[in-house]
This record gives sequence, structure tokens and C-alpha cells, in this order.
Amino acid sequence: MTHASFVIAAFAVTGIGTVWLIASSWIAMRKSEALADDLRKRP
Repeated sequence: MTHASFVIAAFAVTGIGTVWLIASSWIAMRKSEALADDLRKRP
């Protein structure tokens, strides 16, 4: 087995982690914006 498979696996793990971080940050941002909008609408 060559080292290429380990390099590919490392890139895959990094890519998946990056996508997960971006997605979770985006979801948290959307929730925070919705809460801020609700606070602005209160009398």
C-alpha cells in the first residue's frame, strides 16, 4: 500500500470537516438572525 491512500484519506477527512463546519456555522447564523428578527418585532 502506498502513502497516496493515506494522503487521499487525510484530504477527505479535512474536506468533510470543512463542509461540516461551514454548514453548522450557517445553520447557527440563520437561527441567530431569526431570533434577532423576533426581538426587533416585539413591542
